[in-house]
Amino acid sequence: MIYRRNVWTISAIAFVAFAAIAGAVIEHYTRKLLTKVDSGFGYQPNPEGVRLFLGELAQPTFAEAGADAMKNAVGRDTFLYRAVNVAHERKYGQPWKSWDQGSAGTCVSFAFALGEYTAEAVDHVAGKIKQPPAACATEPIYGGSRTAARIPPMSRNNGGDGSYGGAAARWLTGRCEDKSIGGVLYRQPYGPFDLSTYSIQLSRDWGRNGVPLELAREANKRKAKCVQVQTWQELCAAIERGTPVAICSTVGYGPTPRTRDASGFLSRGSSWSHAMLAWAVRHKENGGGRDGALIQNSWYVQWVSGPRWPDDQPEGSFWASRQDVEAALQQGDSWAIGTSYEWRDLQNADWGLAL
Repeated sequence: MIYRRNVWTISAIAFVAFAAIAGAVIEHYTRKLLTKVDSGFGYQPNPEGVRLFLGELAQPTFAEAGADAMKNAVGRDTFLYRAVNVAHERKYGQPWKSWDQGSAGTCVSFAFALGEYTAEAVDHVAGKIKQPPAACATEPIYGGSRTAARIPPMSRNNGGDGSYGGAAARWLTGRCEDKSIGGVLYRQPYGPFDLSTYSIQLSRDWGRNGVPLELAREANKRKAKCVQVQTWQELCAAIERGTPVAICSTVGYGPTPRTRDASGFLSRGSSWSHAMLAWAVRHKENGGGRDGALIQNSWYVQWVSGPRWPDDQPEGSFWASRQDVEAALQQGDSWAIGTSYEWRDLQNADWGLAL
């Protein structure tokens, strides 16, 4: 009996050990699956580069460039993604879907490209431009921001993936040292270069070697406007008049798995070196529960789940609290992206959805 008891004890220990190892393996791969999007960052803070670029601007902040909007904004809940939905349907005949940067650190280019697309879509639904715009290409923004738009410029960048907001803003506004290059290109062919679909390989090639000169000069035909956003009030006024804000920071959100709360918010989590786009705003005093900005990420849509508010909130997005947004803005590398900054009331714009 003593011998049989010892055999059973050894077997039990072996079983428990096997179960523990198996459980650890399962947990490891489950966590790896749930967190695989975390490799899709790519923001490389460069405070000195931002400071030097701001010195090139006559009105470097939205409070200055958009003073009229700051004065006239009334704190209305505004959902700029609705303009993108309308314009995208009219242009491509299908609903807009969240963009996915994949495994490359191209988040800055995605935030700025979607920002420019949103600004042009708002111009369309507001009646400023007749034809719906094409989606903006990310690869030139990525390549340009890593090379010619940096201060000082680089002809070749071997520093791995990633960029920063000030350099993307400098590229889109055509303010490189060579004033004949930089600006906006779209998801379409340009001679031998086909930018119709996102390419990680092309992004990394141009991020290392720069945008081909003929394309860089083609981009210069269409320049955007970018100014720094430092405060919650600036962000709200910018979005209310139709200007989205690219937020580049180390503020991260939510533990894994990431699930929005009943109001569509994610809580603050571990640090992310990441860039995303704020393209809607809600105010507690309007019945929105609490102040928040809607952040569109550039990861595959299943990276986050849970309730959405309102019902048409885009997949892959989440609401961030005012406090968390302010923490990101205070890092100094967030940018209002638009075609103009003067005040306009979008209350009666053709959003394709009653507000």
